[in-house]
Amino acid sequence: MKISGNYSFDAAPDVVWERLLSPDALRHCIPGCKEFVEVDDAHYRVSMSVGVGMIRGDYSAEVTLTDMERESSLRMIVSGKGSGGSIRGDGRLSLSASNGGTTVALDGDAQVTGVVARVGQRLLSSASRKLMDQFFACLKSQIDGA
Repeated sequence: MKISGNYSFDAAPDVVWERLLSPDALRHCIPGCKEFVEVDDAHYRVSMSVGVGMIRGDYSAEVTLTDMERESSLRMIVSGKGSGGSIRGDGRLSLSASNGGTTVALDGDAQVTGVVARVGQRLLSSASRKLMDQFFACLKSQIDGA
């Protein structure tokens, strides 16, 4: 499944970059996050509860950030398992200055297996979009409120 989106912030790329890499911001903004452990500067363990339609599950995931080009781009690799199956995602986030602010473009792929994929296949795209929108709306409120 392809995932993509563009999100605008009323802040310079350096401010958005710092917030994107802030463990506190990530912990607070990841939808359904129950536990967030920073293993090192670019590797995290996350426990979360998310749902697709009527199917809800608890997941444990590993998040790794690679190919980081300060204030410009990074690659995020996510792999997790839970009661509803497993997920693997690989995406690139690109930051660009835009009209005195910053645009973050996300482009990637996700693979979902298990009961969520079988039962909620037609809902996965809209559910992933909703989770991304929630994450970036939270991040925007933290940046705009700072």
